[in-house]
Amino acid sequence: MSAYLFDTDTCVFRLRRMFEIDRQIAQVSKRNRYVSEITIAELRFGAERCKQRKEQMLLVDAMYDEFTVLPITPTIRYFAAEKARLWSVGQKIADFDLLIGATALYHGLVLVTNNIRHFERMQSLRLENWIQG
Repeated sequence: MSAYLFDTDTCVFRLRRMFEIDRQIAQVSKRNRYVSEITIAELRFGAERCKQRKEQMLLVDAMYDEFTVLPITPTIRYFAAEKARLWSVGQKIADFDLLIGATALYHGLVLVTNNIRHFERMQSLRLENWIQG
């Protein structure tokens, strides 16, 4: 069975109970579920801006029990090399997305995202979109 890194968009869909993402994630063993600390930061930012701030923060904090949160420090070399390669061919990707992709590459994980077109520019990154039927 594959191990998965869940992109921020997929986590947002899960928190909003959209596209049955929560059901699909539940089918993956907890030991094979990962998120980047960048995703946690982005989700906390979203919760800070939300009217139901406290409730949203609790949902984000609960992710620590449901996923292994991976740090970005070990992925910096992948990030830098891939960013330089992409810039050289005129295909820039936002730094946070590049860090999430680099985390998947470093750990050999499949990145689950609805943003396939964006991430497919990264070399050797395995992608799945759980939104499409």
